[in-house]
Amino acid sequence: MAKVKLQLLDRELINRFLNWLEETRNCKPATRNQRLAAIHSFFRFLIIECPEKIEQCQQILGIPMKKVEQPLIKHLSLEGTKALLEQPDVMSLSGRRDSVLLTLMYDTGCRVQELVDLRVCDITLADTVTVKLTGKGDKSRVVPVMAPTGQLIRQYIAENHLDTALYRNHPLFTNRSGKKITRAGITYILQKYAEQAYLSGHEDVDPKLTPHCLRHSKAMHLLQSGINLIYIRDLLGHSDVSTTEVYARADEKMKREALENAYQSPSDGEMPSWQEDNDLLNWLKNFGK
Repeated sequence: MAKVKLQLLDRELINRFLNWLEETRNCKPATRNQRLAAIHSFFRFLIIECPEKIEQCQQILGIPMKKVEQPLIKHLSLEGTKALLEQPDVMSLSGRRDSVLLTLMYDTGCRVQELVDLRVCDITLADTVTVKLTGKGDKSRVVPVMAPTGQLIRQYIAENHLDTALYRNHPLFTNRSGKKITRAGITYILQKYAEQAYLSGHEDVDPKLTPHCLRHSKAMHLLQSGINLIYIRDLLGHSDVSTTEVYARADEKMKREALENAYQSPSDGEMPSWQEDNDLLNWLKNFGK
C-alpha cells in the first residue's frame, strides 16, 4: 500500500475517495458516513497537533455527511409475540427449555450474547426474580422479570437440578451435548418457532426472525405502553439515552403514517368564497359604523 503524503489530502481527494466507496465498492451511504467520520476525527486531532494546517483541516471538516433515511425498526406486534411464545411444546424437556429461553429473552430485552453467557448464579430467586446480564464492555445490569417469567425460571432450575452449589457457575441454557448454548443455537430455536407461528396463520411473524428483532419488540412494546425512555435505556443496557431514542422516533413515524392513512378531509378541498356569503357581506358593510 503506497504512502499518501499529508499535503495531498485535500477536499477534492477525500470527495473522490467517498464517491469511489459508493460507486465502485457499492458501499451504502451509512458506510460512507462512517469512513468520513473517521477522517473527520483524524483532522480534528491534526488541528491540535499541527495548528499551521488549520486551513487544510477546516476544508476537509467541512465535507458534509450524506443524509441517510433511517430504516423502520422491525418488531413483532403484541399478538405476534404471544403467538411466538406459545409455540414450544412444554410436554417435552427441550420444549420447556425453549419456552423459558424465549420468554426470558423477550422479557429482559437482552442481547443474544447476554443470553448465551447467563449462568445459574446470575439468577436471584427472591420474591421478585431478577437476572444479572453482562453486556458490552463487561457492564452488568440487574433486570427484574415479570411474575409468570419468574415462575417458569423457578420450575426450569428445579427440574434440571440447577439449584445446588455445584451448578452455580453452570450455563443456564445448554444444548443437547450439555455444553453452553451458542448464538447460532439460539437463532435456530427462535426461527424454528417463528416459522411455526407463521405457518399457523400469524403472517406478521417473520420466519427469519432474529434475536435482535425480539429485543426491538420488547423496547417498542414498553414505549407504546407509556414507559419512560430512561427506564427502557436501563433495561436494554444502553450507555446513552440517544441510542434508545431511535425507538421513540420509529414509533412517532408509525403513528404519523397511520394517521395519514386514516385521515379523511372534512371538506371537499375547495375554499368557500366570501363573495357568495351574504351574511358575511352584510357584516363587513356594517363593520365600523
